[in-house]
Amino acid sequence: MHELVLILDFGSQYTQLIARRIREEQVYCRIERSELSAVEIKAMGAKAIVLSGGPNSIFEENAPQIDPKIFELGIPILGICYGLQIMAKEFQGRVIPGITREYGPMGVQFPLASPLFEGVSAGSQVWMSHGDHVEQIPDNFHIIARSSGNLIAGIAHTSMPFYGVQFHPEVNHTVQGQTIISNFLFKIAAFNRDWTSSSFIEDSIKQIRETVGDKKVLLGLSGGVDSSVLAFLLHEAIGKNCFPVFINNGLLRSNETAEVKALFEASHIKIYQYDYSKQFLSELAGIKEPEKKRKIIGRVFIESFEEVAREIKDIHFLAQGTLYPDIIESGGASGHAVTIKSHHNVGGLPEKMALKVIEPFKELFKDEVRAVGRIMNVPVKIIGRHPFPGPGLAVRCLGEVSAERLSILQAADQIFIETLYETGWYDKIWQAFTVLLPIQTVGVMGDKRTYENVLAIRAVHSLDGMTADWVRIPYEIIADVSSKIVNSVAGVNRVVYDVTSKPPGTIEWE
Repeated sequence: MHELVLILDFGSQYTQLIARRIREEQVYCRIERSELSAVEIKAMGAKAIVLSGGPNSIFEENAPQIDPKIFELGIPILGICYGLQIMAKEFQGRVIPGITREYGPMGVQFPLASPLFEGVSAGSQVWMSHGDHVEQIPDNFHIIARSSGNLIAGIAHTSMPFYGVQFHPEVNHTVQGQTIISNFLFKIAAFNRDWTSSSFIEDSIKQIRETVGDKKVLLGLSGGVDSSVLAFLLHEAIGKNCFPVFINNGLLRSNETAEVKALFEASHIKIYQYDYSKQFLSELAGIKEPEKKRKIIGRVFIESFEEVAREIKDIHFLAQGTLYPDIIESGGASGHAVTIKSHHNVGGLPEKMALKVIEPFKELFKDEVRAVGRIMNVPVKIIGRHPFPGPGLAVRCLGEVSAERLSILQAADQIFIETLYETGWYDKIWQAFTVLLPIQTVGVMGDKRTYENVLAIRAVHSLDGMTADWVRIPYEIIADVSSKIVNSVAGVNRVVYDVTSKPPGTIEWE
């Protein structure tokens, strides 16, 4: 049993970043709904609590609340932004609506020494994002930080391990934010660094064996990082009782089926390949709305797997490579999450499914899965692959999905990825791909007027897919890719480059 930090989520866009920062310190944490009761928290065995920020004002009628009895548990609590304000309110401090709104980088000063800010420089830059603020601290609290605007930026209880900061230590703009988080975890809450890839593998293998016993598990294998690493983990845990099934849904990249087969054969793991491309494309015919496409793909995936399961016989479990960001973006991590987009392995499951689902990676971020893969000797070619969406090229073929449009996208994507390999850029990029737009533009080719498709190319840097920045690929490479695509892919006469970060955009276009 790992030591646990519970992050109570008030709906901040940065909540998942708090989890990432805590995990980086090799401490296990989970994001839960803010109204979790003290009894539930105690039953979970939490060793510390973080109260996240949030978009609400504590003065709003339906503003998220907490169980005040969490302050009777005797465990360290760190309130961030909204979390600070709700802590101050619970202890009868005075919080006022913000007349002076602080947003962006600010310097902070520390009028009193505190273990929370040990090693943090006076005047250090932090990231503010709030309207309401604490005007008067509660009894038995000290002010331990003030902003350059002279507002209260940090408070601490005089005898209990309760701390609050008005800024966001989890974001990169807070220069020494990781030091603050580390101080809370180790100097205040006395955590051990017991959350490692090796310990995760040991725990998962034990849990899989206890859950599955001698029954068979069907694994939805896409050939991507997550499901491939999961195939290795399941093979280690239950051997031949794991049936990695690779469904060709017709939405794959060029030569995907053959490549995946070769990689697994080289690792002596048997995979089972089935072609359902006709069924998928038939169901998607005429569908343009992104969420409908995802839901259809999720449903047909499950129907396909259930059919395969009947063929293999005596299958009881369906394993999926669902990650924590999938859960978060599908609105499932806490009561205040907003659904950004449904993931086929989260939102597409029917209510009554014949197979029980197991998702060993559902609390991991992508880089953590890669770390697990490295320890399990998963081939570098698999671990280093760029993320590929579960719904495949359907979410990169904007508008209606058809065999003709998919073949255009596959050919263009192959040119882009091969060029990145040839120029040494593939491994410098988190994710790169092409998107076929439902837009035609006028062009000139061979002295003739053309009216064909626009294709976008996209490349981003990221750690875990939760935030991302577009990659500054050299213009010469972009020009080369554009020239090759327009000259060799029939149906495309214009190429554009996506220079949007996440947020405000998502990485995928749908």
